[in-house]
Amino acid sequence: MAVSALSLMIFLALIGYSNAVYCLCNPALNNSVLQKNIDSACKNGADCARIYPKGACFSPNTVKDHCNYAVNSYYQRKNEAPGSCDFSGTAAVTQQAPPGSKSACYPGKPS
Repeated sequence: MAVSALSLMIFLALIGYSNAVYCLCNPALNNSVLQKNIDSACKNGADCARIYPKGACFSPNTVKDHCNYAVNSYYQRKNEAPGSCDFSGTAAVTQQAPPGSKSACYPGKPS
């Protein structure tokens, strides 16, 4: 019985661990800078259809959330290439998905 409990604890610990990386916008920036990041990412290969109205990742409908989605999509589609998450110093790589984000919108790997 003790072995089963220990095995379960190890399994639960492992599924909670992730080595995923994300590209996220600096939340301290104003909306016009964040919107430029959205425009750049969407124009250059991000899958931005998901943040359009009725898209799976449209909600929450804020510039900050859409920026995070767009730059992360771009970064993942570029296979996490060095420099693909810079956006002129307004975004950065992190191992933490945005708080409250839907996991389907932030897979941490190319979609």
